[in-house]
Amino acid sequence: MTMSSTPEFQAQPYQGIATFGRRPYDPTPRGADVAILGAPYDSATTYRSGARLGPRAIREQSLLLWGYNNALRVNPFESLKIVDAGDVDVVPVDIRATQEAIEKRVHSLRSSGARVLLLGGDHSVSLPSLRAHARDLGELAVVHFDAHPDTWNEEFPGQRYSHGTPFRRALEEKLITPGAYLQVGLRGPTAGPGDYEQARELGARVLTADAVYDLGMDGVLEEIHEHVGKRQLYVTLDIDVVDPAFAPGTGTPEVGGLTSRQILQLVRGLKGLNLVGCDLVEVAPAYDPAGITAILAANLAFEFLSLWGCAKGAKGGSARSQEKFRGR
Repeated sequence: MTMSSTPEFQAQPYQGIATFGRRPYDPTPRGADVAILGAPYDSATTYRSGARLGPRAIREQSLLLWGYNNALRVNPFESLKIVDAGDVDVVPVDIRATQEAIEKRVHSLRSSGARVLLLGGDHSVSLPSLRAHARDLGELAVVHFDAHPDTWNEEFPGQRYSHGTPFRRALEEKLITPGAYLQVGLRGPTAGPGDYEQARELGARVLTADAVYDLGMDGVLEEIHEHVGKRQLYVTLDIDVVDPAFAPGTGTPEVGGLTSRQILQLVRGLKGLNLVGCDLVEVAPAYDPAGITAILAANLAFEFLSLWGCAKGAKGGSARSQEKFRGR
């Protein structure tokens, strides 16, 4: 008995070369709908490094994705032309050179007509990706899943770039529409009450982990849909939004986070929004011998691809009319 009608998935998950989902490797695609790009950079971390190995681990676990998404009723590997564009040639000792390289690659892939799913790497890689998207799209709505606000001005004196500052820089550079910026899942001890207040003053709608639990998944998705509307949406997902019971392989874990089921619900619930790009960051496989963090990350990447697959198959209609989907 075969497990999938898609030819690439006839092999068992322990066989073959681990491109994402066994998609063809093509660093300079033409005519692709989606390009998956790795950004194996982690020199901007402030605690545990190791996310440079995230893209490789996510690709390996993606071999378990047989193709059909039963929740969203779509096979993105059949409805979309998806390629694995490989990795950005990062410079571990130079964050500015790395940012330039990421922005250049993302812009090049977008210029070819592909939407980009970026796999980090630490959260600093989101800034150059946002720059590349905003270069031709203008200001973006952003949904930011994270345990931390990442809107600090600096984490080390005089250093404007780290994995805790990308969204402060993005707001200053007018890459994000302030009224359409949502932070979801924030929690844990901070230096003081000003950390979250600073994010709010910069224009973020902050939904802490406690607020998420109070609102429930439907309530959070209502907030997201209302704030984003028809705007062009970029989604950034730091795996540490998930509780370390479900995602221990990350650099700055915080207890009291979402379950793997809840983050799947939230990503699926973005169906109907105008998703133009996304990234998934901070998977550090060395801290997770069982690999469950990378398994979750691969499945979340699959959910992003499925959202694009649904969008291709359902043109027209509002987010509500396409289906009031709430992560069933």
